[in-house]
Amino acid sequence: MNVKPDFSKGVSHAQTAPAFLSVWDMHAYYGESYIVQGISFNVHEGEILALLGRNGAGKTSALRSIARIGDPQVTHGEIWLDHQPLHKMSSHEASQAGLGLVPEDRRIIPGLTVEENLKLAQIAPPIGWSIERLYGLFPRLGERRTQEGTTLSGGEQQMLAIARALARDIKVLLLDEPYEGLAPVIVDEIEKTLSIIKEQGITTILVEQNAVRALQLADRAVILDTGGIVFDGTAAEVLENEELRAEYLAI
Repeated sequence: MNVKPDFSKGVSHAQTAPAFLSVWDMHAYYGESYIVQGISFNVHEGEILALLGRNGAGKTSALRSIARIGDPQVTHGEIWLDHQPLHKMSSHEASQAGLGLVPEDRRIIPGLTVEENLKLAQIAPPIGWSIERLYGLFPRLGERRTQEGTTLSGGEQQMLAIARALARDIKVLLLDEPYEGLAPVIVDEIEKTLSIIKEQGITTILVEQNAVRALQLADRAVILDTGGIVFDGTAAEVLENEELRAEYLAI
């Protein structure tokens, strides 16, 4: 197990790690609560990383900290995306740099159709993901393009939230509990889509309580426990390690 990379004192992560996305010694708080306790890990371009752990382990907080949401408050550490210092950026600037966060509640905009939700997010002119290309990836959305987004089923809303992130031509997709409340057949469909997205070179960090499904999809896994990293390795290693799964994932 690799608990934490051993960086030389005074040397930043950017100088020691060429990974596409690098998190180095990140600490974050909700008020007085110390939620993210000095975590460090790398994600390579085009990789799917499963960020796992029990409830309260700090997964969503870590994801929101990377996205520079502002809550929790990051107090120390560095976050680098393709040589860009995200830790010096606002959430809006991090979004422009190529981060796309899909929160657990999806945040579909009320009163707007599927297509209006996508057009509102899309950069102009679109570089990689036109509206029609998104409909090709999510045919259901194409069929419902004039339907108000909030009236879609839960699975369709998740598809819309992912498509809306892609519309900004992102480099990294951050997914918080994308399978929550969805039928297995819809999860299958979303997983196929995430595999296609990976083939397009997009890097994905997946926070998910359904650890087995996440591990079956992911290349690598980072497991958190009480705000710190207890495992950093391949997804296959976790699937093969019954003791590790039982202790930290309850599976």
